Amino acid sequence: MNSFSVRPKAAELIRRCAAVAVAAAVSIALTNCQTTSPTEATGSLAMASPAQGEADWRRSAEAWGDRYRANPSDPEAAMYYAQSLRGNGQRSQAVAVLEQASIHNPKHMGVLGAYGRALADVGNFKQALDVLNRAHTPDQPDWRILSVQGAVLDQMGRHEEAQRYYGTALRIVPDEPSVLSNLGLSYALSKDLVRAEATLRRAATQPRVDPRVRQNLALVVGLQGRFSEAENIAQADLPSDEAVANVAYLRQMLAQQNGWKVPGPPGKPPARAQGS
Repeated sequence: MNSFSVRPKAAELIRRCAAVAVAAAVSIALTNCQTTSPTEATGSLAMASPAQGEADWRRSAEAWGDRYRANPSDPEAAMYYAQSLRGNGQRSQAVAVLEQASIHNPKHMGVLGAYGRALADVGNFKQALDVLNRAHTPDQPDWRILSVQGAVLDQMGRHEEAQRYYGTALRIVPDEPSVLSNLGLSYALSKDLVRAEATLRRAATQPRVDPRVRQNLALVVGLQGRFSEAENIAQADLPSDEAVANVAYLRQMLAQQNGWKVPGPPGKPPARAQGS
Protein backbone atom coordinates (compact mmCIF):
# COMPACT_ATOMS: atom_id res chain seq x y z
CA MET A 1 0.00 0.00 0.00
CA ASN A 2 1.38 3.46 -0.87
CA SER A 3 2.05 5.76 2.02
CA PHE A 4 3.09 9.37 2.39
CA SER A 5 6.28 10.45 4.10
CA VAL A 6 5.33 12.30 7.25
CA ARG A 7 7.88 15.02 7.91
CA PRO A 8 8.78 15.91 11.54
CA LYS A 9 6.61 19.01 11.92
CA ALA A 10 3.63 17.34 10.28
CA ALA A 11 4.07 14.28 12.48
CA GLU A 12 4.14 16.55 15.53
CA LEU A 13 0.90 18.21 14.41
CA ILE A 14 -0.81 14.83 14.10
CA ARG A 15 0.67 13.78 17.43
CA ARG A 16 -0.91 16.86 19.01
CA CYS A 17 -4.25 15.68 17.68
CA ALA A 18 -3.67 12.26 19.17
CA ALA A 19 -2.81 13.95 22.46
CA VAL A 20 -6.27 15.48 22.45
CA ALA A 21 -7.62 11.96 22.18
CA VAL A 22 -6.10 11.31 25.57
CA ALA A 23 -6.74 14.68 27.16
CA ALA A 24 -10.36 14.87 26.01
CA ALA A 25 -11.04 11.17 26.32
CA VAL A 26 -14.53 9.83 26.79
CA SER A 27 -15.89 10.23 30.30
CA ILE A 28 -14.69 6.91 31.64
CA ALA A 29 -14.24 8.73 34.92
CA LEU A 30 -17.99 8.95 35.31
CA THR A 31 -19.14 5.64 33.87
CA ASN A 32 -22.66 5.92 35.25
CA CYS A 33 -23.18 9.57 34.36
CA GLN A 34 -23.79 10.90 30.84
CA THR A 35 -21.77 14.06 31.39
CA THR A 36 -19.91 13.91 28.08
CA SER A 37 -20.32 12.35 24.69
CA PRO A 38 -18.45 9.22 23.59
CA THR A 39 -17.06 11.22 20.70
CA GLU A 40 -14.95 13.23 23.13
CA ALA A 41 -12.29 10.63 22.49
CA THR A 42 -11.37 12.44 19.30
CA GLY A 43 -8.71 15.08 18.80
CA SER A 44 -8.59 17.63 16.03
CA LEU A 45 -6.52 20.40 14.52
CA ALA A 46 -9.08 22.97 15.61
CA MET A 47 -10.15 21.83 19.03
CA ALA A 48 -13.74 22.50 19.98
CA SER A 49 -14.38 24.99 22.73
CA PRO A 50 -14.86 23.39 26.13
CA ALA A 51 -18.46 22.82 27.14
CA GLN A 52 -17.84 24.87 30.30
CA GLY A 53 -16.07 28.16 30.78
CA GLU A 54 -13.32 28.87 33.30
CA ALA A 55 -15.76 30.33 35.81
CA ASP A 56 -17.96 27.23 35.58
CA TRP A 57 -14.98 24.95 36.19
CA ARG A 58 -13.88 27.04 39.17
CA ARG A 59 -17.32 26.86 40.75
CA SER A 60 -17.48 23.13 40.10
CA ALA A 61 -14.04 22.63 41.64
CA GLU A 62 -15.05 24.55 44.74
CA ALA A 63 -18.28 22.60 45.22
CA TRP A 64 -16.84 19.16 44.55
CA GLY A 65 -13.66 20.05 46.42
CA ASP A 66 -15.68 20.70 49.58
CA ARG A 67 -17.44 17.34 49.22
CA TYR A 68 -14.15 15.55 48.49
CA ARG A 69 -12.40 17.03 51.51
CA ALA A 70 -15.31 16.02 53.70
CA ASN A 71 -14.92 12.41 52.54
CA PRO A 72 -11.81 11.64 50.44
CA SER A 73 -12.91 8.02 50.03
CA ASP A 74 -16.08 9.04 48.16
CA PRO A 75 -15.38 7.88 44.57
CA GLU A 76 -17.99 10.12 42.97
CA ALA A 77 -16.68 13.22 44.72
CA ALA A 78 -13.11 12.37 43.76
CA MET A 79 -13.96 11.82 40.10
CA TYR A 80 -16.01 15.00 39.72
CA TYR A 81 -13.46 17.03 41.65
CA ALA A 82 -10.64 15.71 39.48
CA GLN A 83 -12.66 16.43 36.35
CA SER A 84 -13.14 20.03 37.52
CA LEU A 85 -9.46 20.38 38.31
CA ARG A 86 -8.59 19.17 34.83
CA GLY A 87 -11.04 21.70 33.41
CA ASN A 88 -9.08 24.38 35.28
CA GLY A 89 -5.81 23.10 33.91
CA GLN A 90 -4.72 21.66 37.28
CA ARG A 91 -3.81 18.29 35.85
CA SER A 92 -1.16 17.28 38.37
CA GLN A 93 -3.55 17.99 41.23
CA ALA A 94 -6.21 15.88 39.49
CA VAL A 95 -3.72 13.01 39.35
CA ALA A 96 -3.05 13.34 43.07
CA VAL A 97 -6.77 13.30 43.90
CA LEU A 98 -7.41 10.22 41.77
CA GLU A 99 -4.33 8.45 43.10
CA GLN A 100 -5.76 8.73 46.60
CA ALA A 101 -9.21 7.72 45.35
CA SER A 102 -7.72 4.59 43.74
CA ILE A 103 -6.08 3.67 47.05
CA HIS A 104 -9.43 3.99 48.83
CA ASN A 105 -11.30 2.25 45.97
CA PRO A 106 -8.82 -0.19 44.40
CA LYS A 107 -11.48 -2.10 42.43
CA HIS A 108 -13.67 0.81 41.35
CA MET A 109 -13.54 0.70 37.55
CA GLY A 110 -14.66 4.31 37.14
CA VAL A 111 -11.95 5.60 39.48
CA LEU A 112 -9.29 3.51 37.76
CA GLY A 113 -10.42 4.70 34.34
CA ALA A 114 -10.32 8.33 35.44
CA TYR A 115 -6.93 7.86 37.10
CA GLY A 116 -5.47 6.28 33.99
CA ARG A 117 -6.77 9.09 31.83
CA ALA A 118 -5.38 11.72 34.24
CA LEU A 119 -1.97 10.04 34.18
CA ALA A 120 -1.99 10.14 30.39
CA ASP A 121 -2.88 13.84 30.55
CA VAL A 122 0.41 14.58 32.32
CA GLY A 123 2.46 12.30 30.10
CA ASN A 124 2.85 9.32 32.45
CA PHE A 125 1.93 6.93 29.66
CA LYS A 126 3.42 3.72 31.00
CA GLN A 127 1.73 4.09 34.38
CA ALA A 128 -1.48 5.12 32.60
CA LEU A 129 -1.48 1.85 30.67
CA ASP A 130 -0.89 -0.15 33.84
CA VAL A 131 -3.87 1.53 35.52
CA LEU A 132 -6.14 1.33 32.47
CA ASN A 133 -5.44 -2.38 32.19
CA ARG A 134 -7.10 -2.74 35.60
CA ALA A 135 -10.04 -0.52 34.66
CA HIS A 136 -11.78 -3.33 32.75
CA THR A 137 -11.47 -7.08 32.38
CA PRO A 138 -10.90 -9.38 29.38
CA ASP A 139 -14.31 -10.97 29.86
CA GLN A 140 -16.01 -7.56 30.11
CA PRO A 141 -13.96 -5.17 27.99
CA ASP A 142 -14.96 -1.50 27.88
CA TRP A 143 -14.62 -0.10 24.36
CA ARG A 144 -14.13 3.41 25.72
CA ILE A 145 -11.12 2.35 27.74
CA LEU A 146 -9.80 0.32 24.82
CA SER A 147 -9.91 3.47 22.72
CA VAL A 148 -8.10 5.49 25.38
CA GLN A 149 -5.49 2.74 25.69
CA GLY A 150 -4.98 2.97 21.95
CA ALA A 151 -4.54 6.74 22.18
CA VAL A 152 -1.95 6.31 24.94
CA LEU A 153 -0.04 3.77 22.85
CA ASP A 154 -0.09 6.18 19.92
CA GLN A 155 1.49 8.82 22.17
CA MET A 156 4.21 6.30 22.99
CA GLY A 157 4.86 5.68 19.29
CA ARG A 158 3.49 2.12 19.44
CA HIS A 159 1.08 2.58 16.56
CA GLU A 160 0.57 -1.04 15.51
CA GLU A 161 -0.38 -1.96 19.07
CA ALA A 162 -2.68 1.04 19.26
CA GLN A 163 -4.45 -0.04 16.09
CA ARG A 164 -5.08 -3.49 17.56
CA TYR A 165 -6.80 -1.87 20.54
CA TYR A 166 -8.97 0.25 18.24
CA GLY A 167 -9.80 -2.88 16.26
CA THR A 168 -10.94 -4.66 19.41
CA ALA A 169 -13.07 -1.66 20.37
CA LEU A 170 -14.65 -1.61 16.91
CA ARG A 171 -15.62 -5.25 17.24
CA ILE A 172 -17.68 -4.19 20.27
CA VAL A 173 -19.10 -1.00 18.73
CA PRO A 174 -18.79 -1.25 14.93
CA ASP A 175 -18.48 2.13 13.19
CA GLU A 176 -18.25 4.10 16.44
CA PRO A 177 -17.02 7.45 15.07
CA SER A 178 -14.79 8.34 18.04
CA VAL A 179 -12.86 5.09 17.72
CA LEU A 180 -12.65 5.38 13.94
CA SER A 181 -11.30 8.91 14.30
CA ASN A 182 -8.61 7.79 16.72
CA LEU A 183 -7.76 4.92 14.37
CA GLY A 184 -7.51 7.36 11.47
CA LEU A 185 -5.08 9.54 13.39
CA SER A 186 -3.09 6.44 14.28
CA TYR A 187 -2.77 5.55 10.61
CA ALA A 188 -1.60 9.11 9.92
CA LEU A 189 1.07 8.76 12.60
CA SER A 190 2.04 5.49 10.91
CA LYS A 191 2.67 7.48 7.70
CA ASP A 192 -0.29 5.90 5.92
CA LEU A 193 -2.38 8.92 4.95
CA VAL A 194 -4.36 6.95 2.37
CA ARG A 195 -5.77 4.61 4.99
CA ALA A 196 -6.07 7.50 7.46
CA GLU A 197 -8.28 9.42 5.04
CA ALA A 198 -10.46 6.40 4.24
CA THR A 199 -10.98 5.67 7.94
CA LEU A 200 -11.81 9.29 8.79
CA ARG A 201 -14.26 9.50 5.87
CA ARG A 202 -15.95 6.40 7.24
CA ALA A 203 -16.11 8.04 10.67
CA ALA A 204 -17.52 11.27 9.25
CA THR A 205 -20.49 9.47 7.66
CA GLN A 206 -21.70 7.98 10.95
CA PRO A 207 -24.66 9.32 12.94
CA ARG A 208 -23.83 11.31 16.10
CA VAL A 209 -20.51 12.30 14.61
CA ASP A 210 -18.52 14.89 16.56
CA PRO A 211 -17.50 17.91 14.46
CA ARG A 212 -13.89 17.24 15.45
CA VAL A 213 -13.97 14.09 13.32
CA ARG A 214 -14.42 16.23 10.23
CA GLN A 215 -11.64 18.52 11.39
CA ASN A 216 -9.36 15.48 11.64
CA LEU A 217 -10.39 14.56 8.10
CA ALA A 218 -9.64 18.10 6.93
CA LEU A 219 -6.20 17.82 8.54
CA VAL A 220 -5.34 14.57 6.76
CA VAL A 221 -6.66 15.83 3.42
CA GLY A 222 -4.63 19.02 3.85
CA LEU A 223 -1.50 17.06 4.70
CA GLN A 224 -1.81 15.51 1.23
CA GLY A 225 -1.74 18.97 -0.34
CA ARG A 226 -5.44 19.17 -1.23
CA PHE A 227 -5.93 22.46 0.56
CA SER A 228 -9.13 23.66 -1.12
CA GLU A 229 -10.84 20.37 -0.33
CA ALA A 230 -9.58 20.58 3.27
CA GLU A 231 -11.07 24.07 3.61
CA ASN A 232 -14.43 22.86 2.30
CA ILE A 233 -14.48 20.02 4.84
CA ALA A 234 -13.48 22.31 7.71
CA GLN A 235 -16.14 24.88 6.80
CA ALA A 236 -18.88 22.36 7.57
CA ASP A 237 -18.32 23.04 11.27
CA LEU A 238 -16.12 26.13 11.55
CA PRO A 239 -16.66 29.74 10.50
CA SER A 240 -15.16 30.27 7.07
CA ASP A 241 -12.33 32.49 8.34
CA GLU A 242 -11.29 29.91 10.95
CA ALA A 243 -11.29 27.10 8.41
CA VAL A 244 -9.19 29.17 6.03
CA ALA A 245 -6.81 30.13 8.85
CA ASN A 246 -6.35 26.49 9.88
CA VAL A 247 -5.54 25.38 6.36
CA ALA A 248 -3.29 28.41 5.80
CA TYR A 249 -1.30 27.38 8.87
CA LEU A 250 -1.03 23.85 7.55
CA ARG A 251 0.03 25.10 4.11
CA GLN A 252 2.71 27.31 5.69
CA MET A 253 4.00 24.46 7.81
CA LEU A 254 4.32 22.18 4.80
CA ALA A 255 5.94 24.92 2.71
CA GLN A 256 8.62 25.28 5.41
CA GLN A 257 9.36 21.59 4.89
CA ASN A 258 9.77 22.06 1.12
CA GLY A 259 6.41 20.55 0.40
CA TRP A 260 4.70 17.25 1.02
CA LYS A 261 6.53 14.49 -0.82
CA VAL A 262 4.47 11.72 -2.41
CA PRO A 263 6.30 8.55 -3.52
CA GLY A 264 6.36 8.29 -7.31
CA PRO A 265 6.98 5.35 -9.64
CA PRO A 266 10.34 3.54 -9.32
CA GLY A 267 13.16 5.38 -11.06
CA LYS A 268 11.42 8.75 -10.89
CA PRO A 269 11.82 11.46 -8.22
CA PRO A 270 8.92 11.84 -5.77
CA ALA A 271 6.18 14.11 -7.09
CA ARG A 272 5.27 17.22 -5.16
CA ALA A 273 1.71 17.13 -3.89
CA GLN A 274 -0.63 19.46 -5.75
CA GLY A 275 -1.02 22.83 -4.09
CA SER A 276 2.19 22.68 -2.00
